[in-house]
Amino acid sequence: MELTLIQSKIYEIRGQRVMLDFDLAEMYGIETKYLKRSVKNNIKRFPSDFMFEMTKNEFDSLRCQNCTSKRGGTRYMPYAFTELGVSMLSSVLNSDIAIEVNVSIMRAFVAVRRLLANPPVDKYNELKTEVQELKEYIEEVFTDYNDLHEDTRMQLELINESLAELQANRKLSDKPRNPIGFISP
Repeated sequence: MELTLIQSKIYEIRGQRVMLDFDLAEMYGIETKYLKRSVKNNIKRFPSDFMFEMTKNEFDSLRCQNCTSKRGGTRYMPYAFTELGVSMLSSVLNSDIAIEVNVSIMRAFVAVRRLLANPPVDKYNELKTEVQELKEYIEEVFTDYNDLHEDTRMQLELINESLAELQANRKLSDKPRNPIGFISP
């Protein structure tokens, strides 16, 4: 069975990832009533953390989320099987098809669990975030640069003025000086 097809039939109900009886029956190639009958005949194998019957509100809510109704009306609410419940179905429905489908379903549950534990990296959003951070950093640098530039410009002007004064004083000091001391003729 195709992994993505199976993953599309895994729902979150009551905080648990589950598969519904009619989807499972379709995958196993049997009618839903036979699947339900097998479960009822082996009900001890399906405690509440393996399987539960959905309420009407839960089922209606699920149908609204999917915006489709493959089934007109249902007389009984579907059973929702957790990963452990699906695993237990392989012992109740002991056929080659059931075993093969169960292996595929177990792989799908594992893939969903991995996907939730390590969500794929959205390269676009990651790049967008990096560009935004870089933009903010550059703006900070330019702000600091402009502040430094103004201070530096003023300091350079003061240095130039001081140098000009020193140069003027030096020109005055470069004139030959009168010798100090006694000069012999």
